[in-house]
Amino acid sequence: MTNGDNGNNDNNGNRSASGPADWRGDRIGSAHRGENPTVLRRLDQGFAVIGDRQFLPGYTVLLTDDPSVTRLSDLPRARRTAYLADMDRLAEAVERACRRLDPAFRRVNIEILGNTDPYLHAHIWPRYAWEPADMLRMPVWLYRQEEYWRGSRYQLADRHDALRVAIGEELDRLAEN
Repeated sequence: MTNGDNGNNDNNGNRSASGPADWRGDRIGSAHRGENPTVLRRLDQGFAVIGDRQFLPGYTVLLTDDPSVTRLSDLPRARRTAYLADMDRLAEAVERACRRLDPAFRRVNIEILGNTDPYLHAHIWPRYAWEPADMLRMPVWLYRQEEYWRGSRYQLADRHDALRVAIGEELDRLAEN
């Protein structure tokens, strides 16, 4: 896994572009129905999904399993604690998988923002030594180039299958502990 992944400009082999876009409009409902192709695993309080954008390979999101939950404080204490445990498990799985696949892996950043999507979700961002020098210490949201966020080069595709498998395996190992 390296930053040199070349994206394709068509939909061949591209998971997020294949099929109808309706699952993107209802990520949680489609996960419950088994129609969300980004789901890695069902966890206790949500779904571990690989991100649509992979400019930082291994980017994942923990979706709540209840779309009416808009913030962490909406959850009763026991469910809140379980959600945070799921978040910790996903972050550790990403860390283990990315460290194994890319020697330039440095750390993970974890964020719960809630400024755009109307449901609780946590971002797990792996960070790498190969990132642009001016971005190494900055939040990922400061990546400004349109290609990172909307272009085809970093769109989730079949070339990310090994990463998907590695994160899933780590999630399974952590569940056993």
